[in-house]
Amino acid sequence: MGELSTTTVPGNGAADVSSDQVTVVLDSCHSVWYFQPGRMRFRRALKGLGEPYISTGWRPYYGLHLDQDSDGFVVLLNPQGSRLLRSWRHAPGRDSCEFCAEELTEELMLDEIRSMAG
Repeated sequence: MGELSTTTVPGNGAADVSSDQVTVVLDSCHSVWYFQPGRMRFRRALKGLGEPYISTGWRPYYGLHLDQDSDGFVVLLNPQGSRLLRSWRHAPGRDSCEFCAEELTEELMLDEIRSMAG
């Protein structure tokens, strides 16, 4: 099962740590997701494209639901929950991750995308 990690955990005796400073990090198959619950914002950094990593800017979110049974998670993008992103935490250490088979994000040229579309 994928690991859930935090850079700072509230309630661990660190009285000088604000909840705005907590960052939850989820490692999915194609991205690393960073959530700041105190600020209700998130960003993603794509894997596999070399460095520097391509990252989105900080974006608002309205809920984060973790499914411990499937390693899935859902990010609510609006208060109504009608816009969402769903992904799965990467499961390294097995013969192969069942979600990605260890295939990372690839760069595609526009001509390649057009040829796939028909």
